[in-house]
Amino acid sequence: MKTPQEYAIKKLGFSQSAINELSADTLIGKFWPIVYLLKEKNKQKALAYVGETYDVKTRLTTHLSHPEKNRLQEAYLISSRKFNKSATLDIEAYCIKYLAGDGRYRLLNGNLGIPNHNYYQREEVYFKIFESIWEEFRSLGIAQQALSKISNSDLFKYSPYKSLTPEQTASLIMILESLLEDQYERMVIEGGAGSGKTVLAVFLFKLLHTAEEEFNFSVFGEEDKRIVELVNLLKQKIPNPKMALVVPVESFRSTVQKIFRHVEGLSADMVIGPADLGRNRYDIVLVDEAHRLRRRKNLGSYFGGFDRVCNELGFDREKNDELDWVVRQSDKSIFFYDEFQSVKPSDVLRERFDMLKNNQYTKAAYLNSQFRVKAGLRYVNFIDRLLQGKPIIGKNTKWDEDYDFRIFNDPAQMIAHIKEKNDKEQLARVVAGYAWPWPSKKNKKAIDIKIGELELRWNSVMKDWINSPNAINEVGCIHTVQGYDLNYTGIIFGNEIGYDKDRGEIIIRKDNYYDRNGKNGVKNPQQLKNFILNIYKTLMLRGIKGTYLYVCDEALREYFSRYIPSFEEAGVDSNQNPSETLVSGKSVPFINLKIAAGGFSEQQQFNGEIERFPIQDGSKISDDHFACEVVGKSMNKLIPNGAICLFRRYAGGTRNGEVVLVSHTSIQDADFGSGYTVKKYFSEKVHYPDGIWKHNRIILKPSSTDRSYKDIVLEGDELSSLQVIGIFERVLD
Repeated sequence: MKTPQEYAIKKLGFSQSAINELSADTLIGKFWPIVYLLKEKNKQKALAYVGETYDVKTRLTTHLSHPEKNRLQEAYLISSRKFNKSATLDIEAYCIKYLAGDGRYRLLNGNLGIPNHNYYQREEVYFKIFESIWEEFRSLGIAQQALSKISNSDLFKYSPYKSLTPEQTASLIMILESLLEDQYERMVIEGGAGSGKTVLAVFLFKLLHTAEEEFNFSVFGEEDKRIVELVNLLKQKIPNPKMALVVPVESFRSTVQKIFRHVEGLSADMVIGPADLGRNRYDIVLVDEAHRLRRRKNLGSYFGGFDRVCNELGFDREKNDELDWVVRQSDKSIFFYDEFQSVKPSDVLRERFDMLKNNQYTKAAYLNSQFRVKAGLRYVNFIDRLLQGKPIIGKNTKWDEDYDFRIFNDPAQMIAHIKEKNDKEQLARVVAGYAWPWPSKKNKKAIDIKIGELELRWNSVMKDWINSPNAINEVGCIHTVQGYDLNYTGIIFGNEIGYDKDRGEIIIRKDNYYDRNGKNGVKNPQQLKNFILNIYKTLMLRGIKGTYLYVCDEALREYFSRYIPSFEEAGVDSNQNPSETLVSGKSVPFINLKIAAGGFSEQQQFNGEIERFPIQDGSKISDDHFACEVVGKSMNKLIPNGAICLFRRYAGGTRNGEVVLVSHTSIQDADFGSGYTVKKYFSEKVHYPDGIWKHNRIILKPSSTDRSYKDIVLEGDELSSLQVIGIFERVLD
């Protein structure tokens, strides 16, 4: 609770006469740092503006001459003897973010100038002051919802009124630079579930629809100033750009439209479905969840609409797809894409995106961070390997002190636990694979899912099911949760997925998979398996704070239980070192490199040592050894696709003829971008009379049964960016 000494809120009319009377205020009149709120009164979706200043009289007088802010009628001045510049910047940022999430106002603020500050007593004093300020806002009728409820809302999570991470900032700068470069017409931004693609898309829209004078240059870093510089250049090149955000998933589209409806300068009609591209052409089109763009396969009732748009745009309905629509109807297009979230045969094929990335007019980039799941990239990589049948860590691994990851032996117990979490923290939901039919779609009293005596129903609505009133009592599917955040996810693995103990691999039972549009026409069993594994991976990356599993197939449940603690084992010592659960002998660091042995790839970011891999033979191991996964077929004469390999860190000496792991930062070839690769190393040198020599060129040769893989040749300035990371020794797994 607040005390009289902590802060004061002074209300006045937003007029020149009221501002002139402020000199009598002892604290505000002494050029003391304050935070202020200006707003319209007694109006739905009222306009508002939040700021901070030392000189409140001058600042408010300036706002009176602003063409939009002079429409505001009330001012609230927040002052405290404890305030300093960092504190007021922070409380200003909190007010902006939470007022935007509260949904009562359309904020006139720009989206930049909200930095993250670290300073003395930030959490223990100043955030508590903000909490008290917010409760007083609610008592004054300025705000409606509690902070905890706002934090769970989509308006808050996808708000543009937030700081971007350094990686998001770098990606944003690259997008803006590409929009300014005539040679690039398309961009493909790849990133896994929870890597911040939607936040970046919303941020970019707000950025390009914010007036320059709203940017608070005084608090910008150099990168932020670069963003403003690029935005101004882009606005000069494309004044008032006509933009659209295409969201292929209908349920998530309605949520993003709601977000745009609450942000000043944006409107819901900027968020469209792919079919809307038939009516308009745009300067800039962004596509979120681009992996869900469709082709003419298993479209159900959408066949007619698909054919109509193809006809309108002059396309062959059998050969062309929604990806072609975006390219045709935009001067510049940006695709946020994750091939591992493609879950249906109607999705545009990965090969089409590969062709797009291979085009000379396309630039590719990658978002490698994990912003949703608190357990981070280590958890994401574990999920990958678990579903591939190749986990390398034990069940006592401590993912994060706040992340709860467990498997249940009783589905009713898991559902009860999810309901408890929902009562306490909200946004806890049960979801499942599509392993049961959907009779309740036509008969609301019918039961869909039966597991023993447990009876459940599928989601009763498709649009924004997660936020629907009865969602906690229903079971969602991939089509109602893709794109959304949850606090906790309870996942039921159905009998369409199982485990073959003899072969040691996950299997798929097509007859138990009831998504007709998800399997009809799929003749390749591996393709169907990929779709279903992608579904479960996507579901397992919804929960911010925790993920719970129940597995119907007994063999698969036993396999998962080797690596995931059960609900009954909650008391196990989670502080045990992960490497201690593996083997008692030797181990080496396992580097999260995800090397693409097919070529340089921006996806392959060196994230440091995240696990340890056991070495169970008598090999001599030093501190210079490490292991990582090699993906691709360009070295398959020596290294199978997906093998874990042992490398020795390169410390000098000849490399000719060796198989090496190299990095290269400057190559931006159309297929792979830049990053890491594994190849045989050969160099050609030029020798001078004085004994000095230098590389003339370096050749990185594949060793593959597939002759389509070609040498990578580096010459001239390209040579300076090459770095040999390690020397290949042998395949471990």
